[in-house]
Amino acid sequence: MRQRLWLAGAAVALVAAAAWQWRRDADAAPGTLLRMAPSAVTEVTLQLGNGPAEHYARRDGHWWRTDGTAVRADDGRLGELADTAAAEVLGWRAAGDFEPARIGLVPPLAVLSLNGQRLDFGETAVTGPQRYVRVGDRVALISVRYTPRPATNEAQAVPHGK
Repeated sequence: MRQRLWLAGAAVALVAAAAWQWRRDADAAPGTLLRMAPSAVTEVTLQLGNGPAEHYARRDGHWWRTDGTAVRADDGRLGELADTAAAEVLGWRAAGDFEPARIGLVPPLAVLSLNGQRLDFGETAVTGPQRYVRVGDRVALISVRYTPRPATNEAQAVPHGK
């Protein structure tokens, strides 16, 4: 009986240690850029360089440009911008660890706001196809594929009803 109790106690201790390690690893994982699903994004503001800010809103499953008269926008492009919320972060660092101008954050190359959460895009990293993104008081490295792009001629907004 005593041997069974020792075995049961050892098993419980092993399970507890494994659960603690799993939780610690999950807490240390970089995660995503924002704690928001792309499907939850309903408002997007984008400013590329010194250009004017573009404002968009999702209504009835489609994206609309809301600067002035509402016009339909390219759902694919705005879907890509919304996907940025779930961009996998390769690593986080405190913003104070960097000189902002040296990583392209003064001024930022692009500013993307998703539901009011601001993302400042800087230069690409020298270590690979990664871009610096400031989120509040932290800087993330994410894949360059999430870099906001300007609208192309083929993907310009189409007036409602056409």
